[in-house]
Amino acid sequence: MSRIGSEICRLRKEAGMTQKQLGKLIGVSERFIDEVESGKRVMNSDLINRVSRVLRQEAGKLDLFDETEIRSRPEPDKTVKKVIEKPVREIWTEALAGVIMTVPVYGYDLEKTTASKQLPIIDNKVEGCPKDKVIYIRAEDDSMSGFRIMKGDLALAVRTSEAEKDSVCLVEYKGARLIRQIKRLDQGKLLLVGNSGRLTTEAVSKNEVRILARLIRLEIDL
Repeated sequence: MSRIGSEICRLRKEAGMTQKQLGKLIGVSERFIDEVESGKRVMNSDLINRVSRVLRQEAGKLDLFDETEIRSRPEPDKTVKKVIEKPVREIWTEALAGVIMTVPVYGYDLEKTTASKQLPIIDNKVEGCPKDKVIYIRAEDDSMSGFRIMKGDLALAVRTSEAEKDSVCLVEYKGARLIRQIKRLDQGKLLLVGNSGRLTTEAVSKNEVRILARLIRLEIDL
């Protein structure tokens, strides 16, 4: 970077201006300003005078290229905010952070994310559920095909340790994880209902089953 380019870059930032803004004010392109600041181009005296006038107006009494005054120039005004140029993708990500949530997709282990989908945030919730509890689960078998849940289908779910009446949940039972409909029985027991084309039921003690997530919506790829 040349001395002149370095000085223009410093004063432009102190003035709170972008390369595009400075270029527009003196009648050149943003790329031209970038190349001058990086030392790839040299400004003629006319452009130097334009830059001096613009930056003096914007940043206060700053003389660009007077050798004697550069050495004695006062410290820049600390109240002037410097412009931080962010990538467009980052700006959009920040803008959408409060209205769109990236929901992870898991297998039954609920540990490794295999994909993700985006859903809207409404009243700080996703699909009416706390946004920090919402996940997607990909069905790993056809043991619930009678409920139209086939291997590979995605189910929107909410993490919970409690099963609502007749809800379909991801559970852990006898060391295996599976999706089952859960019905409440008397004496603290639960009925696990499966249907792979043939209805199966199993009555178990509530303490034998660990509820991991409750399915709230099924998404089927056509």
